[in-house]
Amino acid sequence: MTNNSAPQEEILWEQWHNERDVEAGDELVKRYMHLVMYHVQRIAAHLPQSVSKEDIRSLGLIGLYDALEKFDVTRDLKFDTYASFRVRGAIMDGLRKEDWLPRSIRDKSKRIEQAADQLEQQLQREATSKEVADRLGVSEQEVDSVMKDTVFANLLSIEEKPKDTKDEHKEGIGYSLPDQNTPTPHDQLVKEENYQDLAQGIQQLNEKEQLVVSLFYQEELTLTEIGHVMSLTTSRISQIHARALFKLRNVLKDTISM
Repeated sequence: MTNNSAPQEEILWEQWHNERDVEAGDELVKRYMHLVMYHVQRIAAHLPQSVSKEDIRSLGLIGLYDALEKFDVTRDLKFDTYASFRVRGAIMDGLRKEDWLPRSIRDKSKRIEQAADQLEQQLQREATSKEVADRLGVSEQEVDSVMKDTVFANLLSIEEKPKDTKDEHKEGIGYSLPDQNTPTPHDQLVKEENYQDLAQGIQQLNEKEQLVVSLFYQEELTLTEIGHVMSLTTSRISQIHARALFKLRNVLKDTISM
């Protein structure tokens, strides 16, 4: 049996690109809906249960529609790749604007980080969730829950662009590939210095933090999958991940303030 999927899709793209045929556009959305669901599932896994998957899906659909509108079929680029950046970027941008993390959680997160740092200095090793909980007079479960909720907030913050940027591409760093001229030597130098500072910061992390960062960002494993690899609970991996991001953010802040 001949597979007519590719020719049919080419026809849909021609109809959409040349005529903006609504039915063709709807069909293309259906064909690439799996990209939206993929990012919804991965991102929702790190968010509090209070954040609706349906809301995240709506944000992803905005990104998919935007990709359909702006995709140039004449370029040597797969739509899957282009749309994936747009979908994930739209979700991240939407979450950032909504500021879904309550202020109370942010305040608790700061107190947990401070207590963990104090214990680490006293004990000369990484503090456990129970030790942090005992120091603050709260339950170990509450410490793990707060750390899990702040993991994604830290990730959003570290990827957020400066508010005074004039760039029309609103996705976070790594989500968009704007088609523009080669960056100036100054911009390239600043970028390389930031990469170097970040690389040095990663080297300063302890062994577990380096492994979690590597598995999450390079291997693209979920926190649960990393937990299986390291024989640790997902909440423990969340805590290690959050502390690693906290340290890296401080490295970048210190560099910028110099």
